[in-house]
Amino acid sequence: MIEKFGIEGIYIVHAKKGYELHEERINKLFKENGLNFEFVTDGDPTLFTDDLLNRYFCKEIKTILSTGVLSCTLNHILSYEKMVANNNRYAIIFENDPFFIGNFVEKIAKIAAEANTLPEGFIISLEDTSLRFPSYKKIRKGKFLYEATSGRCAGAYMIDLQGAKNILSDLKTNKCEEVIDWWHNTLIKRNIIKMYWAYPALTEQGSHNGLLNSTISSKSKSTKRRIQWLAQKYYKTYITKWFK
Repeated sequence: MIEKFGIEGIYIVHAKKGYELHEERINKLFKENGLNFEFVTDGDPTLFTDDLLNRYFCKEIKTILSTGVLSCTLNHILSYEKMVANNNRYAIIFENDPFFIGNFVEKIAKIAAEANTLPEGFIISLEDTSLRFPSYKKIRKGKFLYEATSGRCAGAYMIDLQGAKNILSDLKTNKCEEVIDWWHNTLIKRNIIKMYWAYPALTEQGSHNGLLNSTISSKSKSTKRRIQWLAQKYYKTYITKWFK
């Protein structure tokens, strides 16, 4: 359905086992929205080899990142490899706990249309997981993308083909030393990629909004976390925007 907008790949960072409920939910959610996708699990810890890790990471990476976080970061990178191999004009990378805000397909069509006007080599953050938004003073009617100097986590983002190529090319000489979202910020600072925030956001991460357990942290599903999340979101959406 969204291929006609130039979004030719959807890759979901996942684990080979242990998160069957996440997988079942993903299958249902994406089918309901007519979205074709591929789970990316080639970076599962059971498949770690020195050759694989040394291809993308610094030699000390196992002492820097936990096994789960390392696997997650690797699966993001392997998603870029798949995107380039498939020559996808645009791709969307999800972690395995997205919740859509409103009509995802309708919103992503507008994002893709505006993305067509951007210089090549970018990532577009689609989520509000970090509860960070463009300055209210910059928001314009009919505009959906706002240039940013950092990412907003890495649970859902669109990347263009040149952006993926830039990242993989840079990895040949500058190995990754950080978790995926921090590494994105490093790439932005080094002008390897440009970052844009979609506003309004299209997704939330279930591991942050209290609706799902996290696959790589101690965060668990709870009503308390859900209420805290909604309170923070309301405050940052409707109160603090007036002071930016």
